[in-house]
Parts: sequence; C-alpha cells; structure tokens
Amino acid sequence: MTGLSQLGKPVILLVEDNPADVRLACEVLEEAGVSDGMLVARDGDQAMRMVRREGEYANLPRPDLILLDLNLPRLSGHEVLAQIKQTPGLRRIPVIVLTTSRAESDIAACYEAHANAFLTKPVDLLEFSRLAMMIRDFWLGAVQLPQRSPV
Repeated sequence: MTGLSQLGKPVILLVEDNPADVRLACEVLEEAGVSDGMLVARDGDQAMRMVRREGEYANLPRPDLILLDLNLPRLSGHEVLAQIKQTPGLRRIPVIVLTTSRAESDIAACYEAHANAFLTKPVDLLEFSRLAMMIRDFWLGAVQLPQRSPV
C-alpha cells in the first residue's frame, strides 16, 4: 500500500444516512480489507464536525479519504463537498462521491466543486464488492495520498 503505509492504516470517512447502505458499504470494505480505520457520519452536519474535529470529535484522526453520498439530511453532499474543498487544511482530502445519482447535473456540479471522483453506487452486492476492491486498489494502493494535515 502506498500513500500511508508509513503512517499505518488509512482512515476512511463514509458519509451515508441510509442504514442499509452503511451496513453494505462497511461489509464490502471489510471484505476488501480496508475497514480498520472506518468512520461513519450519518448526515452532512456530523460529517463536517468529524472532518473539522469539533466537539466530541476533537480526538478523531482527520480522514485520509471520504466516501460521500449526495442525498443527506442537514447538509447535502453538495454542501459538504463545497465546504471541504473551500477550507484550507481540508481541501486536499480526496472526496469520492458515492451516490445513486446518475444525473449529469450532479456529476458536473461535483467535479465543478473539485470532487476527486464520482461513482454510482451499484445495487448488486457483487458489483458493490468489485467497486470496493477498485477503491482499495486505486485510492489506497496506487495513489500517493497526502499526509494528514495537523490542522
């Protein structure tokens, strides 16, 4: 594993409000061997508090990779993406939009807001497992991720 091998396991933040999708994502990421440093935020506001390490999240490590759904309560995925990419110290965290949307307007808006990738969630378990393996192999294997920002 490149990127964070000298620092230990990567920390992945899954931002997802659907309990079934959280369970499925956690299962396939565990099968892919990347669930050790997994954090889960159930809405956009909680995701931002976790990323900023505010309040009860002050002692959490900053994530190395964010898997972000678009349809979230409190703050939408679009708002979370915009806030992350507009904040010095956070903007270099890779954000992969992982959503059911296939709308060209969502795809364009996410890349305009500097998403690092846009992936449509597969509905089939086998396809979701393949996607998790691709995320692991590319984002946690081939890509050099930046070191965690101390800020």
